[in-house]
Amino acid sequence: MRATTSVSVVVLAAAGIGHAVVTGVDTEIKRVDPFKDMKNRPVKGHGMNVLLVGTDERNKITQAEKNEYRLGGAPCHCTDTMMIVHISADRKRASVVSLPRDSYAKMPAHIDQTTGEHHKSHPVKLNAAYAEGGPQLTVRTVEDMTRLKIDHYLEVDFTSFMKTVDVLNGVRICTVRPLKDSHTGLNLQAGTHELNGGQALQYVRSRHVDGASDLGRMQRQQRFLAALVERATSSGVLLNPVKFRELTQAALGSVRADEGFGADDMIALGRAMRNFSPSSSEFTTVPLGRMGYVVKGIGSTLKWNEKKAERLFRAMREDKPLAAHQVRSPKTVTVDVAPQQIRVQVENGTTIAGLGKRLDSELRATGFRTTRTPVNARERGAHRTVVTYDPRWDRSANSLAAALPGSELRAVQGQGQTLKVIAGLDFREVRKVRAEAPVQRESAVVRGDQVVCP
Repeated sequence: MRATTSVSVVVLAAAGIGHAVVTGVDTEIKRVDPFKDMKNRPVKGHGMNVLLVGTDERNKITQAEKNEYRLGGAPCHCTDTMMIVHISADRKRASVVSLPRDSYAKMPAHIDQTTGEHHKSHPVKLNAAYAEGGPQLTVRTVEDMTRLKIDHYLEVDFTSFMKTVDVLNGVRICTVRPLKDSHTGLNLQAGTHELNGGQALQYVRSRHVDGASDLGRMQRQQRFLAALVERATSSGVLLNPVKFRELTQAALGSVRADEGFGADDMIALGRAMRNFSPSSSEFTTVPLGRMGYVVKGIGSTLKWNEKKAERLFRAMREDKPLAAHQVRSPKTVTVDVAPQQIRVQVENGTTIAGLGKRLDSELRATGFRTTRTPVNARERGAHRTVVTYDPRWDRSANSLAAALPGSELRAVQGQGQTLKVIAGLDFREVRKVRAEAPVQRESAVVRGDQVVCP
């Protein structure tokens, strides 16, 4: 997510500041060569694709900041966040696609940059590409998975992110419900908040809010990016050379970019996007097929839905709005939490053979993350279907109950994140449900002006 602050500064600032200032920005960026010796790359489409990578580097953060914002521990030297930003050929639209860091990926055959050792192609989580082969292997892996040609590469760490937000005097974020995460220290009541750099970092890093994990985190990152664009374009910072200089020094102090992304590119892009605003941007996450796809030696991964992902990336290659790839689904019931974010264990509480298997299959077809291993309940005389849940995941439980008309909700302290459904004799079918707002669905497309504070 830190990468988004820098691309906003580079693109937006170039629209309002002269060549001399932008050239100065260009000289401050550290350079890498992510495209060195790359062969058999995808054919270039229309528009421009930028791979934005946020790393967990934290060497420049003070001990006080580490303590206050829960940034202790050793960095993994991997990509904490990864996004593809597509700038349309007419420079009137920016499309942002989040790539989950735990995505199942096939690492291309490569030579280890440190040891010189040859590695064959092998399965990994997507964020491991950076750890094994830095920017170059990261770009190769993303291009292989998306068949999109990456034109530019930008990489940012925690420090730049925090300083950029502070120079903008914070970013305004709205939430309709309390957000609390004991791991990052995030603690926001429902309402509108002005977040400083450290608080904003907590907001975009939190993964333990109602079990939404990385999907919820990526949606918050998208909301934050829209809010950042809104603050940067409405504050006058970009037209104030002194303030702009301070902003760029903060944002670009730890940035690394490819050699080709220079002052001329920044200025040409910036001039074309003078009227860029949240309504000019659209956000989505690559569609997922299987949650919790276990790979030996790697653990649980997220497997993309190949057909839906291909439609999405084809729309980007053809320079079309992302919403163009979506296929409308049948009318469904709206719920608070998307089924793709809810894990479910099914038990057969009756003597009807195969009922648990049928229920598990129907829930999975509707989008719920079932365990795929239904079992028989201890007591087999249930007349009514029951949903048991840990009170911490009550919103998820309500969403699951909505898919099972007439079911009973039963709180069980300490049950954990996985919800349980005990099928009763009253079970007939699973009703289709979807998230209350498009931003809560992992493959939905939303405009920036739909997710910023009103």
